[in-house]
Amino acid sequence: MRLDASDIKELNLLKYYRLIRKWACKTNNLKDADLELLIYLDCKGHFTRNDFIEGVYTYSWDKPRWERLRKNGWIETWRRRNRTTMKYSVYKTSFKCKQLIKRIYRIMLGEEDLPTSDRSVFYKNKSYTDKVYNKAIDDMIKDKQR
Repeated sequence: MRLDASDIKELNLLKYYRLIRKWACKTNNLKDADLELLIYLDCKGHFTRNDFIEGVYTYSWDKPRWERLRKNGWIETWRRRNRTTMKYSVYKTSFKCKQLIKRIYRIMLGEEDLPTSDRSVFYKNKSYTDKVYNKAIDDMIKDKQR
């Protein structure tokens, strides 16, 4: 079964995308471009460093992005280069990354709500922006049409 544009519009899938993306980035210490790149790479499955470089073309320049994502556990090596039969290493997104992306999808589909507990990094009322996001989260949770 193939989805078309009207099916996605009926799901209201992108209605709260910005809010959910901001929550995911702030909670996991990611930049917006990093999160979107991880979603792209997760869709590819296994990828090489060249695939990563091709995926980065449309994002802002950030030279240490590759090492930062690997060091923080978002990208892991699936198969190492061995210099005889494998000319390059193959990578995949980590379990931590896959879980975050699945959680984003569940929130977008309305199967799960954004956390509103006191422990939530995103839900603390420290600045005006935090209060605006908190109001938006409350409105999203009350919206039964998402």
